[in-house]
Amino acid sequence: MIRALARRASATTKTGQAHPSPNSSKSTRTCPDAFNSVSSSARCSGQHQKNHGVFESIYRSILLNRVKRKEYSTRTISEGFGSPVAFFSSRSSASLSAPKNASTSFFVKWYVQKLDKYPVLTKSITAGTICTLADLTSQGISFAALDTFSFSDLDVERILRIAGYGFFLSGPTLHLWFNFMSKILPKRDLMSTIKKIALGQTVYGPIFTTIFFSVNAHLQGETQSEIMARLRRDLIPTIGSGLMYWPICDFITYKYVPVHLQVLVSNSFAYVWTVYLTYIAGLKKVNAELMPAS
Repeated sequence: MIRALARRASATTKTGQAHPSPNSSKSTRTCPDAFNSVSSSARCSGQHQKNHGVFESIYRSILLNRVKRKEYSTRTISEGFGSPVAFFSSRSSASLSAPKNASTSFFVKWYVQKLDKYPVLTKSITAGTICTLADLTSQGISFAALDTFSFSDLDVERILRIAGYGFFLSGPTLHLWFNFMSKILPKRDLMSTIKKIALGQTVYGPIFTTIFFSVNAHLQGETQSEIMARLRRDLIPTIGSGLMYWPICDFITYKYVPVHLQVLVSNSFAYVWTVYLTYIAGLKKVNAELMPAS
C-alpha cells in the first residue's frame, strides 16, 4: 500500500511540474512555512499528498492492530473467565435450588388445583389441620410450664373438638366471608382494605368467637348458665386481644393475597391465634353462682 501511494505521489509531482498551478505564488509562500523544505507549488502539493498517504497508511495499520488486540483480549477473557462465572452463577445455583423449588412448586400447583376443584373441602381440611397443630402446641406449652409431659396426658377429646372447629366452622365460614368481602368491596386500595378490616373485627370476629366459646363449652358438658358466665368472663378480653393481633394480619391478607388463597393465609395467621384461643377455652369453667348478673 505504501509503495502504491508513493508511486501515485511521484506521478502527481510530475503532473504538477508540467502544469503549474495559477496560485503557485500563494502556495510558495505557505508551503515553506508548513514544511520548511520546498519552494514550488507543484512539489509542495505532491509532498502534501505523499505525506498524507503515509500518515493514512500508518493510522490504518495502528487501528487494525488495535482491533485485533481487542478481539484477542475479549476472546481470552471470555474463554478464561466467562465460562466459570456463568457456571457458578447460574448453573450451580440452579442445580442446588432445583429440587427444593421443584417440590415447592409442585405442592403449590397441587394445592391450587384442589382449591379450584374442591374449594370448601380443601379450605376446611386446611383449617382443621392448622387448628389441630395449634392445639397440640397449646397443650405442649401448658405441659412445659408444669415441667411434666407424657403422651397419656394429652387431651385427645380437646384435640378432636378443636379439629372439628377448624373443619366444620373456620374453613367454611372463612370461605363464605372472604368471597362476600370480595363482592361488596372488590378493590384492593387502602380505603377498601380498611373497611374490610373494620367489618372483620366488628362483625365476623365477635360472632365467631362467641360461637366458638359456646360450642366448645357445650361439648365439655357445661350448662347454659355456665356458658353465659364463661362468655362474660372470656369474650371481651379475647376480642380486645384480637384487636391487637388481627388488623395487621387482615391488612396483608386483603391487600396482597388473591381471594382463592386468602383462607389459607388467614388460617396460617390463625395458627398463633388458635394457640391463644384454645388456651382460653381450656380454662376451668366458671361457677355461675359466683358471677355477678349482667
